[in-house]
Amino acid sequence: MSQQSASAQRSIPQSKEALLKSYTIRLKDDVKSMLDNFTEIIRLARVEEDGQVSRTAQAEQDQYEMQVRASNIVRAGESLMKLVSDLKIYLILNDFPSVNDSIAHRTQVCKRLQNEIDAKLLSVRDDLATDLYELEDEYYSSVYK
Repeated sequence: MSQQSASAQRSIPQSKEALLKSYTIRLKDDVKSMLDNFTEIIRLARVEEDGQVSRTAQAEQDQYEMQVRASNIVRAGESLMKLVSDLKIYLILNDFPSVNDSIAHRTQVCKRLQNEIDAKLLSVRDDLATDLYELEDEYYSSVYK
Protein backbone atom coordinates (compact mmCIF):
# COMPACT_ATOMS: atom_id res chain seq x y z
CA MET A 1 0.00 0.00 0.00
CA SER A 2 2.79 2.44 0.89
CA GLN A 3 4.56 1.51 -2.32
CA GLN A 4 1.38 2.30 -4.27
CA SER A 5 0.97 5.72 -2.60
CA ALA A 6 4.65 6.48 -3.19
CA SER A 7 4.27 5.68 -6.88
CA ALA A 8 1.12 7.82 -7.02
CA GLN A 9 3.03 10.71 -5.49
CA ARG A 10 5.80 10.25 -8.03
CA SER A 11 3.33 10.08 -10.93
CA ILE A 12 1.73 13.40 -10.02
CA PRO A 13 4.89 15.47 -10.50
CA GLN A 14 5.69 13.49 -13.66
CA SER A 15 2.26 14.28 -15.10
CA LYS A 16 2.69 17.93 -14.17
CA GLU A 17 6.12 17.85 -15.76
CA ALA A 18 4.72 16.27 -18.92
CA LEU A 19 1.89 18.80 -19.02
CA LEU A 20 4.30 21.71 -18.65
CA LYS A 21 6.55 20.25 -21.36
CA SER A 22 3.56 19.93 -23.69
CA TYR A 23 2.70 23.58 -22.98
CA THR A 24 6.28 24.56 -23.82
CA ILE A 25 6.18 22.56 -27.05
CA ARG A 26 2.85 24.11 -28.04
CA LEU A 27 4.23 27.57 -27.35
CA LYS A 28 7.37 27.01 -29.41
CA ASP A 29 5.44 25.41 -32.29
CA ASP A 30 2.86 28.20 -32.47
CA VAL A 31 5.43 30.99 -32.29
CA LYS A 32 7.56 29.24 -34.93
CA SER A 33 4.51 28.84 -37.15
CA MET A 34 3.69 32.54 -36.84
CA LEU A 35 7.28 33.53 -37.60
CA ASP A 36 7.60 31.18 -40.58
CA ASN A 37 4.32 32.30 -42.10
CA PHE A 38 5.11 35.97 -41.56
CA THR A 39 8.54 35.49 -43.15
CA GLU A 40 6.93 33.83 -46.16
CA ILE A 41 4.42 36.66 -46.51
CA ILE A 42 7.29 39.16 -46.52
CA ARG A 43 9.11 37.01 -49.10
CA LEU A 44 6.01 37.12 -51.33
CA ALA A 45 6.03 40.92 -51.29
CA ARG A 46 9.11 41.01 -53.48
CA VAL A 47 9.07 42.34 -57.02
CA GLU A 48 10.17 39.66 -59.46
CA GLU A 49 11.45 39.76 -62.94
CA ASP A 50 9.36 38.22 -65.68
CA GLY A 51 9.22 34.47 -65.28
CA GLN A 52 7.42 31.53 -66.82
CA VAL A 53 4.09 32.54 -65.28
CA SER A 54 2.28 35.72 -66.29
CA ARG A 55 2.24 38.60 -63.84
CA THR A 56 -1.52 38.28 -63.28
CA ALA A 57 -1.35 34.58 -62.55
CA GLN A 58 1.64 35.11 -60.28
CA ALA A 59 -0.20 37.92 -58.42
CA GLU A 60 -3.23 35.67 -57.92
CA GLN A 61 -1.04 32.84 -56.68
CA ASP A 62 0.82 35.18 -54.30
CA GLN A 63 -2.45 36.64 -53.01
CA TYR A 64 -3.85 33.16 -52.35
CA GLU A 65 -0.65 32.08 -50.59
CA MET A 66 -0.69 35.25 -48.46
CA GLN A 67 -4.29 34.53 -47.45
CA VAL A 68 -3.41 30.97 -46.47
CA ARG A 69 -0.37 32.11 -44.52
CA ALA A 70 -2.37 34.88 -42.81
CA SER A 71 -4.93 32.24 -41.83
CA ASN A 72 -2.10 30.11 -40.42
CA ILE A 73 -0.90 33.10 -38.38
CA VAL A 74 -4.43 33.65 -37.04
CA ARG A 75 -4.74 29.94 -36.20
CA ALA A 76 -1.42 30.01 -34.35
CA GLY A 77 -2.52 33.16 -32.49
CA GLU A 78 -5.78 31.48 -31.45
CA SER A 79 -3.79 28.46 -30.34
CA LEU A 80 -1.59 30.72 -28.22
CA MET A 81 -4.68 32.33 -26.66
CA LYS A 82 -6.00 28.84 -25.85
CA LEU A 83 -2.61 28.00 -24.34
CA VAL A 84 -2.79 31.10 -22.13
CA SER A 85 -6.28 30.06 -21.04
CA ASP A 86 -5.07 26.52 -20.28
CA LEU A 87 -2.17 27.92 -18.24
CA LYS A 88 -4.51 30.14 -16.23
CA ILE A 89 -6.81 27.20 -15.51
CA TYR A 90 -3.82 25.06 -14.56
CA LEU A 91 -2.54 27.76 -12.22
CA ILE A 92 -5.93 28.30 -10.62
CA LEU A 93 -6.57 24.60 -10.10
CA ASN A 94 -3.06 23.69 -8.92
CA ASP A 95 -2.04 26.71 -6.84
CA PHE A 96 -2.84 25.10 -3.50
CA PRO A 97 -0.56 27.27 -1.32
CA SER A 98 -2.25 30.40 -2.63
CA VAL A 99 -5.71 28.89 -2.12
CA ASN A 100 -4.77 27.82 1.41
CA ASP A 101 -3.41 31.30 2.21
CA SER A 102 -6.60 32.86 0.88
CA ILE A 103 -8.75 30.53 3.00
CA ALA A 104 -6.63 31.21 6.10
CA HIS A 105 -6.83 34.98 5.54
CA ARG A 106 -10.61 34.83 5.04
CA THR A 107 -10.95 32.69 8.18
CA GLN A 108 -9.00 35.27 10.21
CA VAL A 109 -11.17 38.09 8.89
CA CYS A 110 -14.35 36.18 9.72
CA LYS A 111 -13.10 35.30 13.23
CA ARG A 112 -12.17 38.91 13.89
CA LEU A 113 -15.62 40.02 12.70
CA GLN A 114 -17.24 37.35 14.88
CA ASN A 115 -15.31 38.55 17.94
CA GLU A 116 -16.34 42.17 17.26
CA ILE A 117 -20.00 41.15 16.90
CA ASP A 118 -19.83 39.01 20.06
CA ALA A 119 -18.33 41.94 21.99
CA LYS A 120 -21.08 44.27 20.74
CA LEU A 121 -23.77 41.73 21.62
CA LEU A 122 -22.34 41.34 25.13
CA SER A 123 -22.30 45.12 25.52
CA VAL A 124 -25.92 45.37 24.38
CA ARG A 125 -26.88 42.52 26.73
CA ASP A 126 -25.20 44.24 29.68
CA ASP A 127 -26.85 47.56 28.85
CA LEU A 128 -30.26 45.89 28.55
CA ALA A 129 -29.77 44.02 31.82
CA THR A 130 -28.86 47.27 33.61
CA ASP A 131 -31.80 49.14 32.10
CA LEU A 132 -34.20 46.28 32.85
CA TYR A 133 -32.98 46.11 36.45
CA GLU A 134 -33.52 49.85 36.85
CA LEU A 135 -36.98 49.64 35.26
CA GLU A 136 -37.99 46.70 37.46
CA ASP A 137 -36.71 48.49 40.55
CA GLU A 138 -38.67 51.60 39.62
CA TYR A 139 -41.81 49.59 38.85
CA TYR A 140 -41.78 47.53 42.05
CA SER A 141 -40.92 50.45 44.27
CA SER A 142 -43.55 52.70 42.68
CA VAL A 143 -46.60 53.67 44.69
CA TYR A 144 -48.76 53.71 41.55
CA LYS A 145 -48.86 50.02 40.77
